[in-house]
Amino acid sequence: MTLSLLSVTVRTAYRDLMAESRNDVLAAWMSDHDMSARELADAVNDAISELTGKPGDTAERTVFRWLSGENRWPQERQRRALEAVTGLAITALGFVRRGKRKTVPAPSPEDPSVHRRRFFGAATGTAAAVAVPFVTAASSRPKHVGTADVIRLRDHVENLVQLDAKRGGHAALERAALAGADEALGLQRRSTTQRVRQRLFAVASDFTATASWSLIDAGHLDAAGKHLDRALTLAGMSQDPDMTMQVWNLRAMLARQRNEFGEAVAAAQAAQGTTIARRSPLHASLAHARTAIGLAHAGDHRMALRSLGRAEDALERADLAASVPTWIAFYGPAELHSLTAIVRDVVGHPAEAEAASYRALSALPKAYRRNRAHTTARLALAQLHQRDVEQACATSGDVFKIMAGDPLPGRTRQLLGDFHRELITVAPPRIAHEWTDRYRTEWSTP
Repeated sequence: MTLSLLSVTVRTAYRDLMAESRNDVLAAWMSDHDMSARELADAVNDAISELTGKPGDTAERTVFRWLSGENRWPQERQRRALEAVTGLAITALGFVRRGKRKTVPAPSPEDPSVHRRRFFGAATGTAAAVAVPFVTAASSRPKHVGTADVIRLRDHVENLVQLDAKRGGHAALERAALAGADEALGLQRRSTTQRVRQRLFAVASDFTATASWSLIDAGHLDAAGKHLDRALTLAGMSQDPDMTMQVWNLRAMLARQRNEFGEAVAAAQAAQGTTIARRSPLHASLAHARTAIGLAHAGDHRMALRSLGRAEDALERADLAASVPTWIAFYGPAELHSLTAIVRDVVGHPAEAEAASYRALSALPKAYRRNRAHTTARLALAQLHQRDVEQACATSGDVFKIMAGDPLPGRTRQLLGDFHRELITVAPPRIAHEWTDRYRTEWSTP
């Protein structure tokens, strides 16, 4: 073998070895949390300072060595800091002890991530439990505020979003979200870098928007607008276009619930104009779908269907496997089918609405219980509009089965109210009375 060929072979073997040892698990975690190498280094140093009382000296290049696999087992204090920052065991972050093969085992029962999941399971039970994370956090705040605090608060936002998907909006969720916003703003006043301050403003906006959504979903519309005004201000202070888009999306939903259809269209078009919607097909698709709903209710059926087509085209271009912010994780083919059902029903195409509802239900993840109940109520309404009364009544009964154990969210209860009023007008009195007698208690209880 010639010297040049040997050199190429060695370089290839080295490149393959380095590719095999890259820490893709850590890279994925950083991507999911929108964290740069510099920010992770800062967060680790903050955690080292808290754990040892001495400043950390982790550099950006150290993180790059972790990512490349050049350093596969950090120093002990860095390992402890990484676990504190991420809430994961060091081996669950893709690191391996020297001399061992690279594995990524499931977190052990004592891992912080498991404790977080256990806490969330307990938090779904009572209003007091939901608010506990913020009380605990406030009583043990570190002297230095950094990226680790942003991550912790984002985890709380995600927990609340999961609770909302299961149960729907309610007063305890609103209170917990507002407590989270207060926590983020309190930390913002003590943060040390402009980037961390902006991120804390963004988290505060996210919490406040979540509180507003909880009110919208519960049907308590008067206070929701005030929360959205505050969320929009915080989003502007954070200079985060994603949070701005979230607020305009909720503003469109609130206006639609209030039957202010012109404002609903204007808010949805404002969402279309955000930087993130111009850059992300997923965000653009949601903004177009929200516009379609506003236009349909406003009576502009032709433009509503055109906006719906744009939403479908944009979603086809979206990378559905990419990591997205928590607030828009609900949106995808299932949600677009559900919104399509609304538009089609409003413009007078109930058969197409029924078909879209079935497609939505087949694609909805099991975790989205509230969405499943709402889409099922929409399906019943589309069936009723086709005068398929018995099937519509049977379908509407499924809503109560889906939400068994929890009160119906306000929006869903209002939708069943629409169903009941139309049932009275199109069904024989006997059937309407039977439906009312059977579901009066569950349907009317707030």
